[in-house]
Amino acid sequence: MLAAVQRLSGDCHSRESPMKIQLVMLGKTRRPEIRAMLDDYTARIGRFAEVQVTELREDSAASLRKLSLDSAATVVLLDGAGKPQTSAQFAHWLGGARDRGTRQLVFLCGGAEGFPEALRRRATQKLSLSSLTFSHELARAMLAEQLYRAFAILAGHPYPK
Repeated sequence: MLAAVQRLSGDCHSRESPMKIQLVMLGKTRRPEIRAMLDDYTARIGRFAEVQVTELREDSAASLRKLSLDSAATVVLLDGAGKPQTSAQFAHWLGGARDRGTRQLVFLCGGAEGFPEALRRRATQKLSLSSLTFSHELARAMLAEQLYRAFAILAGHPYPK
């Protein structure tokens, strides 16, 4: 019973394994102000789910080959042609994934050229952060902020207001 209440409240310290979120990004986040935002939001997400940031070298086929994604993971590609959602819709989707027992979510956030086709095909869903175009570094921070916002909405935290 306690585990169910903790799971519903978003407490990642239950006896069950928390959802794991992996942010896979092509290229390094070089701008220090954006790196600080990304680090801040990933630390905040850590209150709700285990989170890992993986930055791959854009010009290295070897780094892409080393990337191993769990076959059971839900892989979401950030793509301008992806499904647009409001923050509330995204939170609802994330909560549904968590409540269905999804153990790992992988978000692919590409560089200026995006991801190679083989990795794009691995994605089960495509998500658009906006119809506007943002730098790939800023999109990373925006993704992390939206993940934190979604968890805060699910937990009834006052942050989103």
